[in-house]
Amino acid sequence: MAKATFAAGCFWGVEDAFRQVTGVTSTTVGYTGGTAKNPNYKEVCTGRTGHAEAVEVEFDPAQVSYLELLAVFWKSHDPTTMNRQGPDVGTQYRSAIFYHDAVQEEEARASKTVLEKDHVFKRPIVTEIVPAGEFYRAEEYHQQYFEKTGVRACHN
Repeated sequence: MAKATFAAGCFWGVEDAFRQVTGVTSTTVGYTGGTAKNPNYKEVCTGRTGHAEAVEVEFDPAQVSYLELLAVFWKSHDPTTMNRQGPDVGTQYRSAIFYHDAVQEEEARASKTVLEKDHVFKRPIVTEIVPAGEFYRAEEYHQQYFEKTGVRACHN
C-alpha cells in the first residue's frame, strides 16, 4: 500500500471523492500542514494552528496510480481560489498536495504544470505542493461523514 495526502476544502467532500476510486483501500480525514500538536476541529477553524483540512488516502498502486489520484484531486475542487472553497473561507480550506516522496513531488508538480500550460482553469493555480508532515486524525464524527449522515454535499 502507498499513501497520498490532499487538501481541497471541506474534507468531507474530498474524502468522498477518493472513496469512490477503485484501488483506494482507506481514507482518513484530519489536519496537516500546521504548527500546533494534536489540534482539534475547533482550533483548526480559528486559522491559528496553520493546519489544512486534509484527507490521507491509502491506495494500492497496482490498482490506481498516484497520477490518477491527482486527477481526482484536481477535479474535486477549484485550485485557483486562495484559502477558499465555495462559501468556506480560511487557511484550513486551502488547496494543497502533501507529497510523501520525491516521485509524488515530481508527479504533482508536473500535473500542475500541464494544467497551467493547457489553461484548464481560467485563473492561476494556487495549490501548494509541500512535503507531508504530521497528520492528525480528525474527530470520529468527521470520518466518512457523508456515509454516516446521508448528506451528499459540504454546503446546503
